[in-house]
Amino acid sequence: MAMDGKRKTLLQTVGLVVTMGALAWASVPFYDWFCRVTGFGGVTQEAGADSDEILDRTIKVRFDASKARGFDWEFKPMQREMELRIGETGLAFYEAYNPTDRPIAGQASYNVTPYDAGGFFSKIECFCFTEQVLQPGERVEMPVTFFVDPEIVDDRDAKHVHTITLGYTFYEIDLPESEAEDSQAALDTQSEQSNLN
Repeated sequence: MAMDGKRKTLLQTVGLVVTMGALAWASVPFYDWFCRVTGFGGVTQEAGADSDEILDRTIKVRFDASKARGFDWEFKPMQREMELRIGETGLAFYEAYNPTDRPIAGQASYNVTPYDAGGFFSKIECFCFTEQVLQPGERVEMPVTFFVDPEIVDDRDAKHVHTITLGYTFYEIDLPESEAEDSQAALDTQSEQSNLN
């Protein structure tokens, strides 16, 4: 049984729309996976332990901090740069401060420049792995433990890198449910006390 031209065109159009929708849905997780595997776009690697090898060659690591527009925290690196041997574990700190009168939750995104070095910059522990909640007036020091993988010296493009910049951008996220409930309870208590006075 042959299809007429209109029906065939309709089925082809529906098939194209379904295919494009499936590709769009899969593109975000695929791109995330691709960046993590290759270090593309300055995405760093996660490591479970220190490097097994430490080279005599050194590399300079610079630290950068920024915030999303309208985000009320103060956020900065506690050191501007450090020099360490390739493969040696480094420990750096960032400082965050909530100057407001309300708890604020934040999450940090990160990248490494130059991008060629992203696949060789390995973080062991990082505040960026989890959300952060700062109470009103709270100031915290947040660590990041990292190393530069010795394989960088064998990479065609990255072997010429002498300075790496690790940058974080903090942006506000919704308070975790337990924090939001505690905050609301504290506001209710303050309101009741004001009404009694």
